[in-house]
Amino acid sequence: MKKLLVGIFLCHSLLYYAQKDNNTAVLSDITEKVKQYYIDKDAYKKVDSLFKSESQKGSFSNLSKKEFAALLTERLRTVIKDKHFFVKYLENYTPKKQGNEKEMEKLNNFHNSLENFGFENVKRLEGNIGYINFKGFAEPKSSTKTLESAMNFVANTNSLIIDLRENGGGDNGMLLLFCSYFFNNKTDLYTTYSRYNNKADLNSTLSKVSGEKYLNKKVYILTSNKTFSAGEALAYFLKEYKLAEIIGEKTGGAANPVKDFIIQDQYLLLVPAGKVTSSVSHTNWEHIGVNPDHETKVENALKIAHAKALKNILKTDTKTELSIPEIKNLINKLEE
Repeated sequence: MKKLLVGIFLCHSLLYYAQKDNNTAVLSDITEKVKQYYIDKDAYKKVDSLFKSESQKGSFSNLSKKEFAALLTERLRTVIKDKHFFVKYLENYTPKKQGNEKEMEKLNNFHNSLENFGFENVKRLEGNIGYINFKGFAEPKSSTKTLESAMNFVANTNSLIIDLRENGGGDNGMLLLFCSYFFNNKTDLYTTYSRYNNKADLNSTLSKVSGEKYLNKKVYILTSNKTFSAGEALAYFLKEYKLAEIIGEKTGGAANPVKDFIIQDQYLLLVPAGKVTSSVSHTNWEHIGVNPDHETKVENALKIAHAKALKNILKTDTKTELSIPEIKNLINKLEE
């Protein structure tokens, strides 16, 4: 019995030290990635100090790998005050093999297709108002046709509501493609500077898109404090060019684009590696968020946007399937 207990103790000890060594390697790799890639060249010093302090306190001990990743995410965001930092444990992860990029792209596209490339709902509201509920930006090569279908569906509406209240961001190329539907001509929106390669890239809308552009009509964008990253960017740039009115809550405040890394073949790490600068305001929404034109509780945003669109119909004497009394009655219901 004594030998059995000693064996169990030794087994637990070995597991503890193996986990500790692995955690140390993970922390070291993350610190190095922050040092090499984060937009602020001195931020890694805060990360290094944080990890040493937390390790000494035993904060990373006796945690599952999922718990470890979640704690790292929370600590990184707190010490650097950048909400784009993210660590996730990759269960059953298989390291990429050389020449396997096409298979990975196919797999990613399949997973994105299961969520319809971010397009949750596209419909026509009473008064011939278009509505797109959009939750995330998948890469454009796979999602162009879905965006085209959505925009073609709302092309004949009198105004459009884009619901970004649950949009967590995503691909920069898809952001530019979506923006392109609201600009008549190619427009330089912003530059992205990356410290790690000392390079600034100009990001512009496309002059032509595959679907119907939505021009010279009222556009309303719904936001919440969960609207993040590229979701914020869509609201920010359409507002900046006076192409949309923002209704809802102030957004999350994450402008810096990210690079992704696999750490120790177990964890996904997102590091904000660039800085966005608007061609108009020469700034961005980092730490600030996008302020709505009409601030309201998130649950009221859609009704308010719908009522505003209907009031604009009355103001401009635009024809719809509803009579003027019916429009007024609907406005009253929405504003109750």
